Amino acid sequence: MNVLLIGSGAREHALAWKLAQSPKLGKLFAAPGNPGIARHARIVDIDPADHRGTVDFCLKNSVELIVIGPEAPLVDGLADNLRTMGFCVFGPNRIPAQLEGSKGFTKDLCARHNIPTARYVRVSDLAAAEAALGDFGLPVVIKADGLAAGKGVIIAETAEEAQWALDMMFEGGFGGAGAEVVIEQFLTGEEASFFAITDGTTVLPFGSAQDHKRVGDGDTGPNTGGMGAYSPASILTPELEARVMDEIIRPTIRAMAEDGTPYSGVLYAGLMLTAEGPGLIEYNARFGDPECQVLMMRLESDLLEIMYAIARGRLGEIATPRFSNETALTIVMAANGYPGTPEKGGRIAGIDSAEATGATVFQAGTSGLGDELVACGGRVLSVTAKGKDVRDARQAAYAAVEAIDFPTGFFRHDIGWREVERLGAS
Repeated sequence: MNVLLIGSGAREHALAWKLAQSPKLGKLFAAPGNPGIARHARIVDIDPADHRGTVDFCLKNSVELIVIGPEAPLVDGLADNLRTMGFCVFGPNRIPAQLEGSKGFTKDLCARHNIPTARYVRVSDLAAAEAALGDFGLPVVIKADGLAAGKGVIIAETAEEAQWALDMMFEGGFGGAGAEVVIEQFLTGEEASFFAITDGTTVLPFGSAQDHKRVGDGDTGPNTGGMGAYSPASILTPELEARVMDEIIRPTIRAMAEDGTPYSGVLYAGLMLTAEGPGLIEYNARFGDPECQVLMMRLESDLLEIMYAIARGRLGEIATPRFSNETALTIVMAANGYPGTPEKGGRIAGIDSAEATGATVFQAGTSGLGDELVACGGRVLSVTAKGKDVRDARQAAYAAVEAIDFPTGFFRHDIGWREVERLGAS
């Protein structure tokens, strides 16, 4: 079958890489894509914000499945319009995508259905926010309600930091995403990511991971979209995964169906593993980046078959997805200046040498300049490798990183440190 993949990041490169392995695939198109995705797909000039143009392309090219990678087109309702025209789509419609598009939407749903999450308040102006702060101790979590490219969460350690965060958000620091703010109780524990797939009725687990949000070694510096990840996360034991499915994922999918807005696609739960059990930090309505890269490295089943079954409402008719028992780890190479203003135009070489080591390099913020590859975004490459455990996977990934020549880029040197420490203690 012919497939259109929407997106241009390393997440979409990983999806294209995996989709291209399916014997069921006819033509794979990608919009807007990147030079890495172009190895597996035909890049097409479509703006995902142009819903009419996307529909016309799919009609003219006999596209049978559209896979929407990033969150913005989902929240913008692209899936709704494609489904209205009779297409099969992997990804939720606009209203269920509000699980990611609005932090307040998700918190309210959790409150209505007794889904474990942090105590919170929603505020829409600075005065109300300042008044509400007194109900929370320190540290306190302050979130822009809308989409902010993974950077809209600030953990304020002091009252001064909290005031700065509120001033910045209400003054437009995150654009429209900060027009409303969610203030949350700070939960203590370890974070983990859990993925589930669903067609709105059948719900199946789809792996775990842990990522590294802070820009610097030792989890220092500002939050980013993610500087690396590994899968599986051993801290999410089978017993904890069962609790997550029963107490968080299934109640959410059931609630969306009861509200007449069924959720279809992948649901990514960011969790805090507290002393009382797992609690929901937030949802994403798509695969994480860089978590998708490590999940795709471990997935042994046919991704296209899974996505098509979900899009047709027939997830219960296919075999449960299989994952390798090996560990996958990815290291993000970012452009200097990230997560602020990244330095663009830096030359990148050595990807073939890196992949000759057995790793896979997924591209994100890259573009072609003649015969050269240059950086054009913040997170530029995701260097990904597998191993029998996290130490082996980490060694292989860092060996591949060393083969890459990217002088205007940087990376963290401690990806996977928690899992390595746990392995050392076992």
